[in-house]
Amino acid sequence: MANGIEKTTSGYTSPFEQIKCTNDANNEYWESRNLAEVLEYTQYRNFEAVIEKAKLACFNSGHRIEDHFADISKMVGIGSSATREIKVTLLSRYACYLVIQNADPKKEIVAHGQTYFAIQTRRQELADGRIEDERRVLLREEIRRHNVQLADAAKDAGVIEPIDYAIFQNHGYMGLYGGLKQEDIHQRKGSTCAVVVLSHKIQ
Repeated sequence: MANGIEKTTSGYTSPFEQIKCTNDANNEYWESRNLAEVLEYTQYRNFEAVIEKAKLACFNSGHRIEDHFADISKMVGIGSSATREIKVTLLSRYACYLVIQNADPKKEIVAHGQTYFAIQTRRQELADGRIEDERRVLLREEIRRHNVQLADAAKDAGVIEPIDYAIFQNHGYMGLYGGLKQEDIHQRKGSTCAVVVLSHKIQ
């Protein structure tokens, strides 16, 4: 298997990409038995020990194991229309990364897998970071427009002096945040407050 590895950087598909699955929500995952085969584990019970080490690493890293490892049972054919139940673990990309880190380092395919999942995990982190940055920009712009509209409403209501506007603005916050004043909101400052402002604006 190791000699047949194709690299995505050369326009080909790696074996790890070939066994990737997606669910109805378009979330990607890998089945542990497929991954074990690619990593040249002939005895699945030996690979199960690797998965357990990866779960421990996941827990020690502060992540919820159930968010990245899902143990299930599935029926497979064994010939003559007979079936039997087998255990399979569904793995997230991060789980695969941890599994690869705990796999047999003497295997060439394991080294390739470590590179693949390290690169792909980093790409995903960067993509998530860009999405979060774009979200923050949109929220800031939405809040800016909200404040402009609030200032226009205050002017139409005859609020001119800065102290009067501050009182007017504070009452606006109290209406939006269940009685919390501006100073209370600042103590809870963060994306949650921004989301609340946005949700009220949309409504």
